[in-house]
Formats: sequence, C-alpha cells, structure tokens
Amino acid sequence: VPGTMSGSGSEEPEPEHNEEAEVRLQEAEQDWAAAKAFYDNLVTKKPRPPKPQNAITVAVSSRALFDLVEERRIYEEQGLEKYVEFQQNNENVTLKPGPAFFFVKALEHVNARLLELYPDDEERFDIVLMTNNHAQVGVRLINSINHYGLTIERFCMTGGQSPIGYLTAYLTNLYLSADSEKVQEAIEAGIASATMFTPNRDVSYSDTQLRVAFDGDAVIFSDESEQIVKEQGLDRFFEHEQLNENKPLAQGPLKGFLEDLGKIQKKFYAKNERLNCPIRTYLVTARSAASSGARVLKTLRSWGLEIDEALFLAGAPKGPILVKIRPHIFFDDQMFHVEGARKLGTIAAHVPYGIAQKYHKSS
Repeated sequence: VPGTMSGSGSEEPEPEHNEEAEVRLQEAEQDWAAAKAFYDNLVTKKPRPPKPQNAITVAVSSRALFDLVEERRIYEEQGLEKYVEFQQNNENVTLKPGPAFFFVKALEHVNARLLELYPDDEERFDIVLMTNNHAQVGVRLINSINHYGLTIERFCMTGGQSPIGYLTAYLTNLYLSADSEKVQEAIEAGIASATMFTPNRDVSYSDTQLRVAFDGDAVIFSDESEQIVKEQGLDRFFEHEQLNENKPLAQGPLKGFLEDLGKIQKKFYAKNERLNCPIRTYLVTARSAASSGARVLKTLRSWGLEIDEALFLAGAPKGPILVKIRPHIFFDDQMFHVEGARKLGTIAAHVPYGIAQKYHKSS
C-alpha cells in the first residue's frame, strides 16, 4: 500500500483542500443568509423600499409634505442659523400636514393594497423626501413622519443645493415642491413636476381611493392647442382641432405620471378588482366636448390610456366640479384655475409648462 501511495503522494492533499474551501464557502453563505434573515426580521415587518428602477418614485419637498409656513418666515426674517436652532428646539413638536400630505397617504394606501395582491412585486410607489433643508433639521422631519406612520425611508437633504441631480439619480416620476423655481428647473430637466398650494378651506379626502385630477392641454398634452387659442382665438382653435381630430396631440409633462397610474390600475383589474380599484383618474378641461373633445379622447386611446372620468367644462370654472370630485391633487398649467380651485378647498398644483407661463409672467 505504501508503494501505491508513493507514486501520487504529492497530488493527494489537493482534493481535500478544495473540499475544505467549498465547505467554508457554504458555511459563509449560510452565515450570511442567517444574518440577513435575522436583520430582516429584527428591523421591521414593513416592506422594504423598492429598487428605484422598479418603483414609481414620487419626490416630495418638506414644505409640500408639512406645513412649514412659520418656520419659513423665521428663515426669511432671521436667517439660516436661527431657523436651524428653532427646528432643533422644536424637534419633538409634530409638524402639521402640508398640501401633499393627503396625496402621500393615499399613495401609501394603494401600496398596501398592491402588497396584498402582489407581495413580491416591486412596481409600487416609493416616496422620497427631497428637501434642500440642512441635515440638522432631519430629526424633526423624521419624528413627524413617524408620528403619522408614513413609510418614507429615503431622505435627500441637500443643504441649500439644487435637488435636480438627485431627482435624476432617483429616476423620479413626479416631483412636488412648494418652491416654484425648483419646480421650473425640474420641468426644464424633463422631470414631471408641480408647485403645491395649500387650499383655503379644510375638506375631507377619501381614505380608500387615490383621486388624481388633470387638466389636459400643457399638462397631459402639449401646449400646441393653447398656443392657437392665445395667438389666433377660439374659433380658429375649434377649426384646428376638428381638422386634426385624428392626429394625436403631442405629450405634455404629466403624461408619464398618468401612464404610471394606469399601469397600477391594470394590476388591480388583472385581479378582478376593477370595481374596487384604489385609484381613480379625472380629466378636468376647459375644452368644449362638441367642438374640441374628440381629439383629446382619441389621443388618450392612441396612447393606450384610460381615464376614468372626463369632464369638458367649455370654459366654465373648474372649482365647483373639483369640490364634487375631492381629488388628493389637481394639476393645472394656469394659475387662474389653480387659485379658483384653492379657494373652494381643492389641493391644487401648478405645472409651469407651455405658452400660458409666458402670459402669466407678463401679467
């Protein structure tokens, strides 16, 4: 036996060494899996934030999410240091809801329903707090978010710097802020954005259904038709729309977000939940149905998009209709409609896009 061993003696230990390495690797993998399982169970039973490439990312500024009017006044009148000091001294005082608060709550309700139907699917809303606040203010924001039980895991506190680069990095689908300059910057960077305004009256909003209302031209669609109204008048506009009835309108800045809502709605329809869908979308447009409505509906159809309700108001004010809908957010490109909606208690958001901005700025 020694004779047979001697010929291959130097090669024998090699397989044993490989076996040992394999065992060690398996043990390391088991340890890692056990540690991960322990961490997952230990930290929270809440679902993890989805990966940005799978999520519908909604970035919200702190002044959109919370009422920071008093704090803003301190910042403007007394400067940054006093503002930070005030926030730190009041970090256990819960902030009141701001204009985007109920919209965020409604998004989270949709997420909860999605997770019941699709527990392993990451295509859901991810709320990111995107604020140019300094990190020292973070504790009060965290305390307030926890107080209301909001699921906001990702914070971006830019310390006075522009958030645009971060919005792009997070693959942001919608950005809501109280700062019109930052919103304008985001729109110019191709990010769907709107400036939030607090309504003048308190109204109640649905806890079980996210309701999103959109203006049409320069919001879902391009401002092509509005340009004709402004430059050539209403009669020429009606003529143009009827001539081009079968030519789809170009897309506007919020078309992508309407598409995102439609994708999520289809997930509920696939589970036979159409009648119980937690998302409802509305088109609220000053267009006349008879004179210029067909092109709008045919454009949506050509995009493969459904809208739940279309209201053609033929120039009538939008505020009274929006009171009946009670949307969590209403998007419009004209401040005239935003102000009218706010007065009657609607949470309105201004989309600074298209020819209406030129007229708004010069007035």
